Amino acid sequence: MWSTKYKLTEFLVLFIILPLSFTQKFPIRMKLIIGVIGFIYIIFILFKIEKIKFKIAPNINWNPFWKQTSIKFAIIALITTALVWFTNKDALFNVIINKPKLWIIILFVYSFLSVYPQELIYRTFFFQRYDSFFKNPNLLLFVNAIVFSLGHIFFRNTLVLILTFFGGLLFAFTFIKTKSTLLVSIEHAIYGCWLFTVGMGSMLGFPS
Repeated sequence: MWSTKYKLTEFLVLFIILPLSFTQKFPIRMKLIIGVIGFIYIIFILFKIEKIKFKIAPNINWNPFWKQTSIKFAIIALITTALVWFTNKDALFNVIINKPKLWIIILFVYSFLSVYPQELIYRTFFFQRYDSFFKNPNLLLFVNAIVFSLGHIFFRNTLVLILTFFGGLLFAFTFIKTKSTLLVSIEHAIYGCWLFTVGMGSMLGFPS
């Protein structure tokens, strides 16, 4: 499981073939089963092969993280609010105003059952397994953002692919800088929850 050929095949299957296959028409139950099997495989590799230890590092430097994340969030909030205002004003903050209970439930479920697994797959697993393939760190960031965007191709929405590409760049940069699945998951959850809050949730599969 350590050979270059094996890892390249693994990368092709997990990050290219599977996401593309989910754009095809076959039962959702089968897609879920395939997705769960893939996730179990990734967890197995992380624990048994890569010997990853999941723990909260006591030496996390929170202040720079919150400062940088706040600045990025402010920029994202301004751009997305303007986008929703000019393209679909009725959706602006619609869920939080009209369905606050649903809003709270979705934020909780999304943060723990969607964001964290995504970061295990696209940051923790990806960088642990394939970092050595890239001598250029900028290329590593770019490829990670591409596959993260490709992981959302089943939405069949160009804007989603653009947003997730740039999101992938942000998350990859944070992970490389902090080496923390926790911090990048927090950042991912903040931005994702905001998109749902501001009124862009429907295109990302959030109930509305």
